Amino acid sequence: MDKSATHEKSSPIVVGLDIGTTKICVIVGRRGKNGKIEVLGIGKAESAGVTRGMVSNIDKTVQGITQAVEIAGAQSNVEIRVVNVGIAGQHIKSLQHRGLITRKDLQYEISRKDIDKLIEDMYNLVMPPGEEIIHVLPQEFTVDNEPGIKDPVGMAGVRLEANFHIISGQVTAIKNIVKCVNKADLESQELILEPLASSESVLSDEEKEAGVVLVDIGGGTTDVAIFHEGIIRHTAVIPFGGNSVTEDIREGCSVMRNVAEQLKVRFGSALAEENKENEIVCVPGLRGREPKEISIKNLAFVIQARMEEIIEHVYFEVKSSGYEKKLIGGIVITGGGAQLKHLPQLVEYLTGLDCRIGYPNEHLAKNEMLPKNQYEELQSPSYATGIGLLIKGIQKMEYLDLKEMPREIKTDKSKQTEEKKFGLFSKILESGKKFIRDDIKDEDFLK
Repeated sequence: MDKSATHEKSSPIVVGLDIGTTKICVIVGRRGKNGKIEVLGIGKAESAGVTRGMVSNIDKTVQGITQAVEIAGAQSNVEIRVVNVGIAGQHIKSLQHRGLITRKDLQYEISRKDIDKLIEDMYNLVMPPGEEIIHVLPQEFTVDNEPGIKDPVGMAGVRLEANFHIISGQVTAIKNIVKCVNKADLESQELILEPLASSESVLSDEEKEAGVVLVDIGGGTTDVAIFHEGIIRHTAVIPFGGNSVTEDIREGCSVMRNVAEQLKVRFGSALAEENKENEIVCVPGLRGREPKEISIKNLAFVIQARMEEIIEHVYFEVKSSGYEKKLIGGIVITGGGAQLKHLPQLVEYLTGLDCRIGYPNEHLAKNEMLPKNQYEELQSPSYATGIGLLIKGIQKMEYLDLKEMPREIKTDKSKQTEEKKFGLFSKILESGKKFIRDDIKDEDFLK
């Protein structure tokens, strides 16, 4: 991966690229000595070529990526070449599937290699035309009809089965993202589903075990991921987000889009009842026109209507997953839209589940090189996906390193066994050669 001469070699430097509807964000980082994520640089650019999580204008998106990469590269003093890219959009689908392999090599226990083979087989599933598999996530394993095994590595068994959560997306949407990355002179190491990335940065292992719904409210989409017993059970992408709220304010209050965005951020509330009747904000009128007075309570009514619709969609996904009664951890909301005032109260009121806002700060190590205001900004829910992509990239690098190591040890062992097996045989051969050579020497001597 990208490495800089100024950084120690032990921990690889990884880059996360979040191509969002409102912003394109590049975060450069690595795992610090205490196991936390050390952010070395961050670059942000406006996203003008993305609509509802999907690329709608290649050139504008490439421009945004290049701009963000330059800022992050200059700040971290790293030449960025390989990135881990997030993918979202309404085209994302998920399905459950079961796979199995019959092991022939019975003298060895089940290894990572067997699990990798099972996963690779799943990637060969026949998908509907125009769809492609993005992720294959193993859930529970079954070894010789013994179900409910979370990690079968090291067990003895012939028949290895597994339930898989398979996430697929539109081939064209995936190609467009890859094309944008390549046109910006970058290479994508992996495409990562955005709710999976966000869950890495804001959820604890305890919450995933207890049962939790992650709701990432972005600009163009709202991503949902449901976990139970530490395993991902359901994923969905809802095609509404913070931009839908801004559009409603623009129409409902008859103001310009940029004014609607400012009203949402500064005075917006998800509960109209929490605002007083007499609170009014004055908005400057267009050229030569009178300023406009807007009631904050009316503004909240407009926002509440759209947020209720988004939460209803989320609740429908929760119910259709079948885990509604098993979610001890409740709902965790993150993403830029989670910063809306009184949103957790509205979510609790509509779903009856506990709710908290997810901040990506528990995985972050303080870095003296980053300006203080930037470090504080990184702790905002709107950076949950970017930091999650970085964490996922680091995990992938660590997994690949681990995968490489046993292979080396195995070859050494196989060499030793070969030496044991063929040691005597080679000695006999050697002595045979020696005898032949001696024989030739004798003949020469006789001549």
